[in-house]
Amino acid sequence: MTDKSRLDRAFLEKQRRQLTELKSQILAQRQARVNEQAAVNDETSGRAREFEDDAQRLTSLELQGNLNAVDDDRLANIERALQKIDEGTYGLSVGSGAPISIERLEATPEALYTFEEQKSRDAVGAAP
Repeated sequence: MTDKSRLDRAFLEKQRRQLTELKSQILAQRQARVNEQAAVNDETSGRAREFEDDAQRLTSLELQGNLNAVDDDRLANIERALQKIDEGTYGLSVGSGAPISIERLEATPEALYTFEEQKSRDAVGAAP
């Protein structure tokens, strides 16, 4: 069964809009973090440096790096989901080809695996 026979055009367009909006939100949040970090760097430049300041800055950079890694994974999944809409395979697992539940797609429009498959992947630490 192809995805086109399972999911109607209105649902696919709704999902495309959600995915596009989600992508915009993630990119805006990332830019806000970059701007905030730049503002902090500008504010602290020229001041005497304290070891605590350096430790806080390193912690902040590590957190930002972790957030960016999560964002990168989500953005890749969003792009793949948009591609699957174009290909007519949206809503089918990239792992098994099994249908992903409508409820899962509504909750997580960038889902590429069934709930059970994603749970197994998360348990073994597989990349998204």
